[in-house]
Amino acid sequence: MTASTRTERSAGSRIANVSLWVLQVVMAAGFLLAAMGKFTGAEPSAGTFDAIGIGDWFRYLVGGLEVVGVVGLLVPRLAGPAALALSGLMVGASLTQLIVVGSGVALPVTMLVLSLVIAWGRRSGTARLWAALTRR
Repeated sequence: MTASTRTERSAGSRIANVSLWVLQVVMAAGFLLAAMGKFTGAEPSAGTFDAIGIGDWFRYLVGGLEVVGVVGLLVPRLAGPAALALSGLMVGASLTQLIVVGSGVALPVTMLVLSLVIAWGRRSGTARLWAALTRR
């Protein structure tokens, strides 16, 4: 590999890293807003969870998981696993919107896709964390 190729790769790597950080901050803000809606019982969150029929505890649980995910997105070592976890929440949200509420799934699907982009972009960090946790 030549010096110019290494420089081009490192510049591309820096741009990708900065882009991922920008996306992580934007997604953290979005998930934090969603969580606050759940904690305050604002619509449409309250109506959606009423339609699910499990109870308010589930709304608070999902809001709490979103806050934990927000913190994880902003901690470099946890960003990948947090994005994966938030992707799981968005799968559930998308299915709930489609099956229970019967309305638009554009927002949860968009958040799902963007969470998966972060998870993919941070996959090497997730692998390093997994290796450290399992001592491999």
